[in-house]
Amino acid sequence: MNDLQKLLDKDGHLLDLHDWTPQVAEALALREGLTLAKAHWELIELVRTFYDEFQLAPNMRALVRYAKEKLGEDKGNSLYINRLFQGSPARQIARLAGLPKPNNCL
Repeated sequence: MNDLQKLLDKDGHLLDLHDWTPQVAEALALREGLTLAKAHWELIELVRTFYDEFQLAPNMRALVRYAKEKLGEDKGNSLYINRLFQGSPARQIARLAGLPKPNNCL
């Protein structure tokens, strides 16, 4: 999907949030060697809801707190999130959700 590259900034985030679709998320995930399962989608949708509510992508601390509030203790912890997403989970989820890079992410 070479056209995908045209939609991204230098950090791999969409330049325009309106270009996001589930198919774009799947293509971005494949670029990162990730196959999205139901658990991944649950967090991607959660982060998109967070963005709609607060107009920013959550950093890891905010993501864990929000996930705990919305999804419960089992899914609202950093161990669970780190098992699903590699490296910087908050940043990777934001990228897959079509959102800008979270504040405080390298």
